[in-house]
Amino acid sequence: MQPTERSTVKRLPERGRYDVETIHAILDEALICHVAFMTDGGPVAIPTIHARYGDVLYLHGSHASRMMRATIAQPVSVTATIVDGIVAARSLFHHSLNYRSVVVFGIPRVVEDPDERRSAFRAITEHILPGRWDEARRPSVKEDKGTMLLAIGIREASAKVRTGPPGDDDDDLGSGIWAGVIPIQLVAGDPIPAPDLETGVAVPASVRTFRQGTTER
Repeated sequence: MQPTERSTVKRLPERGRYDVETIHAILDEALICHVAFMTDGGPVAIPTIHARYGDVLYLHGSHASRMMRATIAQPVSVTATIVDGIVAARSLFHHSLNYRSVVVFGIPRVVEDPDERRSAFRAITEHILPGRWDEARRPSVKEDKGTMLLAIGIREASAKVRTGPPGDDDDDLGSGIWAGVIPIQLVAGDPIPAPDLETGVAVPASVRTFRQGTTER
């Protein structure tokens, strides 16, 4: 992906990544994103669920949502971040995080086409819990009409990645202070059944698979 002036990583540019494979992989793994946009009262950033389908990023929400109403045909930036580790250096100055992040710039459009809406609903569901689309009830006509879907083409975007150990100054290397990385992983706990779940309903495949392989998402 060809970087633009605003998608080019300025701070520590060696961490910038512009290949589509890296950008897509981070968007696919991150469970939430933050959507930044302007309102009459000033800038706002809201966390929300997203999904990538091909080269399009989908967002969804109520028609009454401030984010959905304020971002129609208006420039936004969408950020997704995955934290992979805490970097503990010998000096406080060099403490950091190992992370993978993506920023997407674009102007959302409202998704009206029924086939695209169905694909977007499925993509959002499968992004959070792969396999769930075929296990649960599909959106009703009322639910479909009550949900706004926005699409942003992933054409102006960049990733930023930090990996590896602390970058301590040479003068601190013999200080006797511990330095290293504390890995961070997303690990799912045991599923908790709904209190009104009928007796004998088995844990579905999507939940079992997520529980066993969360760290590999």
